Amino acid sequence: MSEDVLFDSEAFLKNLTSKPGVYRMYNIREEVIYVGKAKNLKKRVSSYFRKNVDSVKTQSLVTHIAKMDVTVVSSETEAFILENNFIKKYRPRYNVVLRDDKSYPFIFLSEHEHPRLSFHRGTKKLKGTYFGPYPSAWAVRESLRSMQRIFPIRQCEDSYYRARSRPCLQYQMKRCSAPCVAGYVSDEEYREQVNLATLFLRGKNSEVIASLVDKMEQASIALNFEAAARYRDQISALRRIQEQQFVTGNQQEMDVFGFAFKNGYACVQGLFIRDSQLLGSKSFFPKIPRDIDGETVFQSFILQFYLAGNKTIPRQIVIPMKFPEMEDIEKVLTTEAGYKVKFFEGVRDEKRQYLQLANKNADNSLETQQNQQKSMFARFVDLEKAIERDTPISRMECFDISHTSGQQTVASCVVFNRDGPLKSDYRTFNIEGITPGDDYAAMAQALKRRYKSPNADAKLPDILFIDGGKGQLSQAEAHFEDWPAEFKPMLIGVAKGSSRKAGLETLIRAGSYETIPMESDSPGLHLIQHIRDESHRFAISGHRNRRQKVKKTSTLEGISGVGPKKRQALLKYSGGLQGLKKASKQEISKVPGISEELADIIYDHLHS
Repeated sequence: MSEDVLFDSEAFLKNLTSKPGVYRMYNIREEVIYVGKAKNLKKRVSSYFRKNVDSVKTQSLVTHIAKMDVTVVSSETEAFILENNFIKKYRPRYNVVLRDDKSYPFIFLSEHEHPRLSFHRGTKKLKGTYFGPYPSAWAVRESLRSMQRIFPIRQCEDSYYRARSRPCLQYQMKRCSAPCVAGYVSDEEYREQVNLATLFLRGKNSEVIASLVDKMEQASIALNFEAAARYRDQISALRRIQEQQFVTGNQQEMDVFGFAFKNGYACVQGLFIRDSQLLGSKSFFPKIPRDIDGETVFQSFILQFYLAGNKTIPRQIVIPMKFPEMEDIEKVLTTEAGYKVKFFEGVRDEKRQYLQLANKNADNSLETQQNQQKSMFARFVDLEKAIERDTPISRMECFDISHTSGQQTVASCVVFNRDGPLKSDYRTFNIEGITPGDDYAAMAQALKRRYKSPNADAKLPDILFIDGGKGQLSQAEAHFEDWPAEFKPMLIGVAKGSSRKAGLETLIRAGSYETIPMESDSPGLHLIQHIRDESHRFAISGHRNRRQKVKKTSTLEGISGVGPKKRQALLKYSGGLQGLKKASKQEISKVPGISEELADIIYDHLHS
């Protein structure tokens, strides 16, 4: 849509300050379309309204400006940070926007009497040691699984650890030394394993192996062959992991970024090195406006990446190019980190090798991404043809229901745009207050919570797919029955064939309930299968998380007046939860710390 906007730049500039600050540009709909920062606001903003502007991007931007405002700051560092916060908040059309700004996961070693190894993401509030960051949750969980096979350190939740009266299955599998129960491992032996695990996570594999070899020899001399065998197995496992870590170096802490920029698309490939080990890599595909140069894209990425919160800023950052405000950004990152941060262009030895690896991966990732987008575009075009749609599809949503025998029912809503899955808009709904197993009622509740009212500002889909037949589809029809036609999405049911094989689905159009014919090898059908399978996966994942949460929550936790110590005493004296459920009120009242009144409450709660 074209906008005939007449912004009075002369009047705005007349009273504009020359101090440093951040400016925001709005369109006629009062949407922020660009955020920028400047050492001198008057000078920078004036440059947009000169008679001769070379940049096509700037020319296009100026034609859409309806309003501007500025925020004055006291330093350029503050301007960088505020600009980043505004970009993250408004995601303006003409700014480079980093799509993935989540915090990175760590391995956390707690400071308990018997420390716990666990997955951690978010602020570092808990006391203990944090190892990372890792490029993905999968990388952390893989590392924890490897650790569990080598070092018998507990990874269980603290509530589970406190409630144990006998070793769990992890002890039987030799993946934990059972510090929760007295007599299985001494505090000294447990601390020894914790120290070895700490060295391992810091990349000191050779020191760990040397220490274990020494302990194995000592155990052999003392004729303690069982202990010697345990140390031997640990050494073998460590050597296997050492062989798998084929990319190692001498850099203690360093991030390396490769960059690829072709046909208006960019990819930044990050390699993350901690304690001389390459923890992994990750590809980033920032959203970029038209007619922008690579140096500006990369500078915007670096700022948003490190100022997004909960990111560890390393002392060394290897970059593939110089960018406009490199020295200023070094100062900003140094201020944020509290120590000297320096950019390197990767021209020497080890840094050059890492940078070449990062650039090669960036090129490969960008090519793969562009091929996928071409394939996705072809699928959308084929689907539009099959459903006889005149205008392009910009957004599709799909719903599915998951439960186990009607319990912990979860509905999923997944979203696709023309680039594929839009995971930031995925949602799950915990379904309550229905007859267990009533999928129709579950679907109706999920639709009611997702689509509350027809609204021009709401993110409404062009097509809504319902995983199911006419019954589920009718729930969607009933929900949208009174909506104005311009807000109603096209409703399509995706019913599985009798054999439930891919390619044999029946697509049902709402209203007429006629089937939409599509060949089994049709790209449009593949797109529908993709969104249906994604909604199914997301619903199952949400249901499993909810079911696991219920399992982890003790039945006793909901009883007022029963804290952790009383719960532990109840389980200990009753031989577990099943024994407690079988106990009478009198037997419960004999547990230390449990009065007769509280015993009545506990008994009634367990048998309600």
